[in-house]
Amino acid sequence: MTNTVTPAKQFGELRLDGVGRSFGEANALTDLSLTIQQGEFIALLGPSGCGKSTALNCLAGLLPLTHGSIWQDDKRIDMTRPERRGFGMVFQNYALFPHMSVRKNVAFGLEMRKTPSAEIKERVAEAIELVHLEDQAAKLPGQLSGGQQQRVAIARAVVLRPPLVLMDEPLSNLDAKLRLEMRTQIRRLHQALNLTTVYVTHDQEEALSLADRLVVLRLGRVQQIGTPRELYSRPANAFVADFMGYRNLLKSTISAVDGTRVVVDVSGLSVNATAMSGFSVGDACIVGVRPDDLKVVGPGATSDGLIVDGTVEVVEYQGREIVSEVRLPNRLTVTVRTEEDLHPGMRIRVAAEAGRTLAFADDNTVTRVPDLGVSPEAVAAGAP
Repeated sequence: MTNTVTPAKQFGELRLDGVGRSFGEANALTDLSLTIQQGEFIALLGPSGCGKSTALNCLAGLLPLTHGSIWQDDKRIDMTRPERRGFGMVFQNYALFPHMSVRKNVAFGLEMRKTPSAEIKERVAEAIELVHLEDQAAKLPGQLSGGQQQRVAIARAVVLRPPLVLMDEPLSNLDAKLRLEMRTQIRRLHQALNLTTVYVTHDQEEALSLADRLVVLRLGRVQQIGTPRELYSRPANAFVADFMGYRNLLKSTISAVDGTRVVVDVSGLSVNATAMSGFSVGDACIVGVRPDDLKVVGPGATSDGLIVDGTVEVVEYQGREIVSEVRLPNRLTVTVRTEEDLHPGMRIRVAAEAGRTLAFADDNTVTRVPDLGVSPEAVAAGAP
């Protein structure tokens, strides 16, 4: 059998105009404006409570809007009932019927639509083949692994040939190995069926690997929209940087400005960085650098950004690479990812290029940056 399942209802674009949702005086989602092209994979990314699931439920019609509108091409759909939108939905907890076989679970939506029996049989077989569950079709959900159950949920969504598939953290209940496998499955299906997908996750690696574009949310507001490469290399602010893997975020002060290049004082350490916003001398900022952009270098090495000696404190072996916490002379620690063979107590020199050392405005959105006021040694000695 050849895989012929395709979305039945195509559209040019899906447009969210100033979409908002309030619960009483609390704004769960504020002024979300986004245009989704047919065939795009969009990931909504952010921590718990950022508004990503609220946005998905507004798209699905499960939550009415309190502000804005949603358009499918030139047709406004935010007042349309959920079942009439025809979107497919994949939930975090699978939401399968435990008393029905895989085949019956996948067929359920088609039966509710009173699709002819012969067509149901053909489309269900195609969908089950797409997710590689032909040998499991007669089993009950309880007889399947978590990954297999999630594939049933995906098959149930795509068998309806929806114009849009909505996925709400579908992999969060799976172990690490299964998450990797299912990521590949989801991306393969998205490409094979030319689906349009909106995917909610709090996992930046998952979002980067799956999405054509990412929407990063914080407290119901968009922080940045862009391709994975754009957000990875040029996060708009420290909050986005934190979500994009900038584990080294250090409170600093601007000491010199030369266009987009700035010199910052990181608790006595002078660092050249690239400014991600407009700065003046004396401004507070946060310097961000990725662990893999901090290189272990030799004694005679130079760098146009950051170069400093430190002491290895903690080492995590991760196969080809080692992740290490390195204590600097100013008592701050930075995280380094390297293929060098490090061990606790070892003295090393680390460096980072100015183009990969980014200075963000300190807008208090990142709470885990270290406090530079009092060193751990001072606290141990009884300092206030």
